[in-house]
Amino acid sequence: MLKKLTSADYIELENKLGASNYSPLDLVIEKAEGVWLYDVEGNRYLDCTSAFSSVNLGHCHPKLVEALTKQAAISTQVSRALRNTQLPLFYEELTQLTGKNKVLPMNTGGEAVETAVKLARKWAYTVKGIEKNTAEIIVCNNNFHGRTTTVISFSSQQAYKEYFGPHTPGFKIIPFGDIQAFKDAITPNTCAFLIEPIQGEGGVIIPPEGFLKQAEIVCKENNILLMLDEIQTGFGRTGKLFAHHYEEVNPDVLIVGKSISGGFYPVSAVLADESIMDVFKPGDHGSTFAGNPLACAVSRKAMQVLREEKIVENCAEISSYFMEKLKTLKNPCIAEIRGRGLFIAIELDEPARPYCDELLKKGLVCKETHSTIIRIAPPLVITKEQADFIFDCLKQVFEKA
Repeated sequence: MLKKLTSADYIELENKLGASNYSPLDLVIEKAEGVWLYDVEGNRYLDCTSAFSSVNLGHCHPKLVEALTKQAAISTQVSRALRNTQLPLFYEELTQLTGKNKVLPMNTGGEAVETAVKLARKWAYTVKGIEKNTAEIIVCNNNFHGRTTTVISFSSQQAYKEYFGPHTPGFKIIPFGDIQAFKDAITPNTCAFLIEPIQGEGGVIIPPEGFLKQAEIVCKENNILLMLDEIQTGFGRTGKLFAHHYEEVNPDVLIVGKSISGGFYPVSAVLADESIMDVFKPGDHGSTFAGNPLACAVSRKAMQVLREEKIVENCAEISSYFMEKLKTLKNPCIAEIRGRGLFIAIELDEPARPYCDELLKKGLVCKETHSTIIRIAPPLVITKEQADFIFDCLKQVFEKA
């Protein structure tokens, strides 16, 4: 009989054979359901990471399990060299949800951002009339749009860039939320402004009220594409379907991913109207797995669950209740508590990792970002009782004698 591996066994095996490109909590998950995670030894933890907002609908949602397994028995992958029955229906439902009328499916968030960059550049040369190979895209300080070579080229985090040069040119970095800096950065070669409506990896940084609307106006005045990266903030995470709905902004290009499939499968997409998207012609861009029937079927079901189970409404209700409780936390090391919806940051004036380790002992899974910030982002199916559990754990750790 084979020996049952312990958490320590799995950790040793991973450390021995895997690349050291992550520094995870020493928690080995065997099973997940709803807002709960279970380790190899059977201990239960409430998940406040949601796999970086991939599992907004909760872990292993039964309707998504059914959709995935049903489609897996019919067809999984036929490539875009052929057509499939799921892809047009995926397009129809996603365009109805977002208000855009053209979709280019991809797999990961990083791929979708790369796709948006290519889209903006071809639009610049074929529509706006910018001289070829001179287009510029404006981005923001403290951004996070992925890990590919092009994307890290316009990161302001040196750790993401060091040893990975030479870096791709064609990007300008401005302070996040500074409309005057945006205006000053525009030149005749500017084709797009790529921005997260809330900077997630940067520490749940919310721009000044009205900034996105002002940016939209400036983009229109200068014939610049406003490209919003809603990969983490989309599909209800902030208490609205998309974070840009808070300012009634209509982006030219919308980038989505992560929770579009409920975390069951890597799915992302770039959305725009045909006046922009139609610059792409056959052969310009593609992906072997993008738009496969399995991905489309599970994403369609995830969008259906989002609507039918009023996930966005639940997020708005619970977050209002939860934020009020969080504001009562007392500890001199807490510099600020901020957030929108269930996308929350507790910023400290000292390292956050020891607090994450203590919270883990209480049955709460949180992860630090930028060393001093704890992100709180549970699945959006969370109840008030489960929100109380999160708060009680935080209170015990931050207000212990």
